[in-house]
Amino acid sequence: MYKAVVIGASAGGMYAIKTLLASLPGNFKIPIIIVQHLAPDSDNYLVEFLDKNTGLTVKEADEKEVVQSGFVYVCPPNYHILVEENMSLSLSADEKVNYSRPSIDVLFYSAADAFQESLIGIVLTGANDDGARGLFYIKKKGGLGIVQNPSEAESPQMPTAAILEANPDHVLEIRQISKLLLQLANKNQDKNSL
Repeated sequence: MYKAVVIGASAGGMYAIKTLLASLPGNFKIPIIIVQHLAPDSDNYLVEFLDKNTGLTVKEADEKEVVQSGFVYVCPPNYHILVEENMSLSLSADEKVNYSRPSIDVLFYSAADAFQESLIGIVLTGANDDGARGLFYIKKKGGLGIVQNPSEAESPQMPTAAILEANPDHVLEIRQISKLLLQLANKNQDKNSL
């Protein structure tokens, strides 16, 4: 049973994430945590933009906030976001990783430790290799790895790196990723009703 989805994106990610979230219903229960590479001085435009385009509740992640069903958490600019063992979020201003803060790998590693085989990791469009090693680690811990098809990505480098490094379970176009997430959420519901 899946307890969280982590998504990493860089160049072109804003519209890829919007497309993915817009295809999910407002009652989608698995919490989603997003790292999108942003300029350090960005405002919360991304949160507003995504919130307007989905029936889910999108918010900027807060320190010590416990991850809850039905929410989409967006990492604030210039912070790393980590998932603690008690399923709460923590923000860190530690050094950049892969030239990035927030770093996708930082989120993926901590979420894999917290959620183990109950985690879904998704790497979307981007112009570097952030997220590739993190997705490998998610798979090593028993989680599910999904990568956007590089031929559809605005910047194919990041999905390509993730495919080579992590050997994901699925390489799909954005709308297919949404469909798969829905199927997995429905399986969760079926297990809950047993």
